[in-house]
Amino acid sequence: QVQLVESGGGLVQAGGSLRLSCAGSGSVFSGTMGWYRQAPGKQRELVASINRSGTTNYADSVKGRFTISRDNAQNTVFLQMNSLKPEDTAVYYCNYQKIFPRVDYWGQGTQVTVFS
Repeated sequence: QVQLVESGGGLVQAGGSLRLSCAGSGSVFSGTMGWYRQAPGKQRELVASINRSGTTNYADSVKGRFTISRDNAQNTVFLQMNSLKPEDTAVYYCNYQKIFPRVDYWGQGTQVTVFS
């Protein structure tokens, strides 16, 4: 059974940094891992993703500020968030896209709150 456990959220002042971690278990994790976020009253959106080869994809709103990385040996994905803004406030969810069968798995979410 695939499980994703996030950690690292919290309260931070604008301009500060946070590092999110997501540890996976129950699978080989050969597919793409990523981070999504959902702010109150808004749809869940992709923040960043990374495949097993290290190819990354970022939302325009976080390019140059956030960095996603992955440790394949530990089935762990990280999100380094710098220069945080109040609009980054959201619940951040770890995501794993299993290749076959094609299934999405989600973590429980971790709250990130940025105050000005």
